[in-house]
Order: sequence, then structure tokens, then C-alpha cells
Amino acid sequence: MGAHALDRDLTELAAAARAALVREIDASGAWAADPAWRAAFEAVPRHLFVPYYYVGVMGGYERRWGESPDRRTREKWVRGAYADAPLATRLRDGELVSSSSQPSLMAMMLAELRVRDGDRVLEIGAGTGYNAALLAHRLGDDRVTTVDLEPEITEAARRHLAAAGYHPVVVTGDGARGVPERAPFDRIIATCTLASVPTAWLAQCRPGALILSPLATGLIALTVRDARHAEGRFLHTPAYFVPLRGADRPDEGPADLDALPRPARESELFRFLLALSRGSLEPREAYALWEREGQPRRERYGITVSGEREWAWLDDPEGPCAWPLR
Repeated sequence: MGAHALDRDLTELAAAARAALVREIDASGAWAADPAWRAAFEAVPRHLFVPYYYVGVMGGYERRWGESPDRRTREKWVRGAYADAPLATRLRDGELVSSSSQPSLMAMMLAELRVRDGDRVLEIGAGTGYNAALLAHRLGDDRVTTVDLEPEITEAARRHLAAAGYHPVVVTGDGARGVPERAPFDRIIATCTLASVPTAWLAQCRPGALILSPLATGLIALTVRDARHAEGRFLHTPAYFVPLRGADRPDEGPADLDALPRPARESELFRFLLALSRGSLEPREAYALWEREGQPRRERYGITVSGEREWAWLDDPEGPCAWPLR
């Protein structure tokens, strides 16, 4: 059996599982900002983009794949492909290097991208190709470009996209440099975590374009003014993604939190501030700011890019609570 040639029962199971996933995403409110994305999730078959994936088991990972000779394993593979959960799709020396993101998070990000008919979109991080297929379904193949550093990933994404009937432009290259030959873009969406926003992206955007990207453990939505200036705030939701390869990686060294109160150490919002200010604020300084400012939520933080400068801030880009990102 080929990876994309399911028997009749499994094809019906995949259709039923996809419909159930759409209902689950709908109930979550993930695409409330743009309900038109429902049609894309109804149409694009996620299982074609994950012919195999890995699930955590005691002592490591278990591989599930669509060509398993065991029918029960193939059924698990189909059901898992339509779970509202991230799927590990590529490992290297036990480290996750590529994944298919949680569908409800993808839906929320796509809705917050606020695309319009005719927009040109650049996706940073091709992954399995599933997100590019959703974009292509909404906007058309010729309006979507996706880029990834590793040829193995882009080759697989092309195969998956073709099997599903989509043909956006898939580029092998450093996502931090964008894809200048396909510019200008109206939207850039990243599916990998950044330490700072690459200046090359701004130069490839039209004025008024939107950049949506994971940064620290949140999602920043930047409006581009011109090739050297952009500004925006974080969305409310947490977000954890694989770091962008080819760019400076976020500092992932452990922070010394032992001297801080336990509620702060266990607070997801405080850890967001730690990740956003790492390299600029010591944990004690970050804690003092966090307490003084009333344990602020993500929406109060933002980022400004101005020429070679880029800084994060709380409440006001020119206020006293600000620190450099590069």
C-alpha cells in the first residue's frame, strides 16, 4: 500500500476524523477572527502531510506510519493525524527538528494573519507542507511561497503538497534571509521561534504588511511601515516552536531561578518575560519588573524595529520598561 493510497475503510475514517477536527477547532474559537479558514481545514487532508510521525513512549519515540502492515497501527496513524495536537515528524540524534503544529494553533495564527484576496504570503518554515496547503487553498498556489533550510524537508513538502493537489512555490534556503526573488509580500508568517526579527523580512514587505511570528514563548504581530521600521504587540496565546535554523538561536541556557518566589518560578507569564528579556535582564531584575507592573499579560508587551535597532517593551515603545533584542 502506498503512503497516500488508503483502503476504503481508512479513507472513510480519515474523512470522519477530519470533520471531527474541524468541529473541535470551531468550538475552540481559534478562527473567530476569520471564519473563512474553516473551509480550508475541511478541504485539506492532513494525513497526506504526515505519512509517518513519532509519538512519545517510555524511553523514547514510537513511529506511526501509513504503510504499516498492521491495520490497527494504520488506524492509529490516521486518528493521530487528525488529533488536535502537534506531531513530531523529523528527529535527528533524538532532537526534534521538524513538526506539524497543533491544528487549532495553526488556525488561530492563520486567522490572525488577516489575509485578503490577492495577498502574497511568505511562510518561514515549510515543515510538512500542510500550512502552505491551507494558505494555497485560501489564496491560490501562485500567491504562496514557503521556505526551509533543509533540502530533505522541502523535497518532502513538495511531495505532500502535490499528493494533496497543491503547488505553491517551495524554496530551499535560509528563512532568515526571506525569498527576495518572490517579493514583495503582504504577509509573512513564521512557524519557528525567533530571537529577533530579521531585517531582510521588512525589506521584502509592502508598506502595511503584517508579520506574524513566534518569539520568546509568544506570538508577535508586527505591522511594517517601510523597509526599516515595524512595530506591534504580542497576541494573548502562548506558543512553543522549533527555533529557526540559519538565524541566531534564542539563548536556551538555564536561568538561575532558585532565589525567586515559587509562584514566579511556576508562572508561565513570568517565564515568557524571562525568555523575552534574556540577555538583557537578570532573573531578579525581570521579577522586580513583573511584580511592580502587576504581573502583566502578553498583550501588554510589544516589539519595535527601527533600522538596526530592535527592542522589546512593556506598554509603551518609548517608555521606561524596554530592552534590546539585538
